[in-house]
This record gives sequence, C-alpha cells and structure tokens, in this order.
Amino acid sequence: MKIDFHVHITPPEISANWEKYAQEEPYFSMLCRSKFNKFASAEDAVEMLNDCGFDRAVVFGFAFKDAGLCRYVNDYVIEKTKQFSEKFTGFAVVPPSCQDAKKEIERCYNAGLKGVGELFPAGQNFNIDNQEEVSVLAGVCKEADIPVLFHANEPVGHNYTGKTNISLKQLETFVINNPDINIILAHWGGGLFFYETMMEVRDSFRNVYYDTAITPFLYDAGVYRTVKAVNLCEKILFGSDFPLLSPSRYINAINEESGFSADEIEKILGGNALRLLKIPY
Repeated sequence: MKIDFHVHITPPEISANWEKYAQEEPYFSMLCRSKFNKFASAEDAVEMLNDCGFDRAVVFGFAFKDAGLCRYVNDYVIEKTKQFSEKFTGFAVVPPSCQDAKKEIERCYNAGLKGVGELFPAGQNFNIDNQEEVSVLAGVCKEADIPVLFHANEPVGHNYTGKTNISLKQLETFVINNPDINIILAHWGGGLFFYETMMEVRDSFRNVYYDTAITPFLYDAGVYRTVKAVNLCEKILFGSDFPLLSPSRYINAINEESGFSADEIEKILGGNALRLLKIPY
C-alpha cells in the first residue's frame, strides 16, 4: 500500500474567500500570497491519489491561530474522511495553547481522526519547547495514543515563503520532554534527522519520524542516500505536501537515485505509515 502522509485539503469556502480569512491570520496570509500557493479540495486529493497510483493519504486542514477556524477545517476533514474512508486518514489541527485544545482533539478523535497536525509553532504563536504551553496537546496525544505532526524547516540555505525561525534545539526539547508520544517532523525535521548519528540523539529520538515533504524544492537525491547510510529508513514517511507538489515529483528519485532496496522503498512509501497508524497490511 502506498500512502502519502502529508496532504492538505481545504474547505471550498476558505479557498474561494481566502483573503477574508487571511485578515487575522498573518502566517496563512503570507502563504496564500506566495506564487506557489495552491488549494485542494478532498475531491482533488482523491483524484491525485488515483492519478499517482497511491492508495491512501493522511489529510489535514490548515492550522490556524484561531480555534474556531481550526474547528471549521476539522469538520471538513471529519466529513471527508467518512466520505472517502478507503482513501483518507484524517488528522486534526488545533492551537495547542487555546482553552479548548483538549476538548477539540478529543472531539476529533472520537469522530475518527487519527492524529494531530500539521501544526505550525511560529505560525500559531506557540513555543514548542515550553512544556507548559504544549502539555495539553502532549497529554491528549499520549492518552489517545495518537501521533502529532509539526512543521519544521532547515536553519540554513535559501529563504522561502513559510520558512520560520524555529530552531532544531526547540524541536529537540519537545522530543526529549515527550518520550511517550509518536512525533512526526515534517520536511525532514529541518535536517534534524542527520543528528541521529549521535548516539544520545538516536536514543532520545526513538519515537520520532520524518516526512519527505518538499524534498524537490530543498534537497537533491543525496538526502535519500544519507538516510540509507545512517540507517533511518524505518523512520521515514513519504509525504508530498500536495497540492504544492504531487507524489509524481518524487518517485523517480526514490526509485532510481536513492540507493534504497525494494524493501526500503516499500517501507518509506507506505509500510512505516501503516505501522505508525496501526492500519493492518
């Protein structure tokens, strides 16, 4: 089974009237004004999966600062994961520091969603390394045994829309503070995966996974060979960041340039996700 672990779906009302919703959401506004920005409905995501030969996607809405908007996009994800139950596994978004964070995550979990994310520490104005601010989020994820997905980006290299000042140290602090929940760091964890060559980091990151979202914009195929060299293939989740990119932009490099074995490709393209999400093969 092939699974795209990083797919954004947006209610048509927001897509059509994004400028209205962007007025009080600076990070959302910045991303929407990028020349690369695209919106996708659930139906668009299903069409993408069929066109690219993928079986399932982990889907989520945009993680707004406003809790009401998060509830709105969560309702859309809940509706569409029920409508396309053979195609979608849904995650919830929530501002971790809001008063009703626990209630909203529990509501979404009870409605069938299987995780939380993609959350934006900088875009939602919370400090991921402040355990008091994220304790509710971590506590509910631990209790429900569901993973949480965070946006991460590399601290060096070119600037681009959406790149934030979140540090690798902040991400590490969250991981160390929360050893009992599964954590997914998007976009290769901003390069944090490399530091798993340090024994103490490998030990404390036993519950951490990394997704491949936006690889063609950031890295050449050497990133895949590095993952193989440091023996992390079982911790990598294929993610495209659709609609920004589709899985077709990745497959040739993974199949032809990565040096992965057939078994390693199977794990990255779906096997690891099945294990993490507890979906039977």
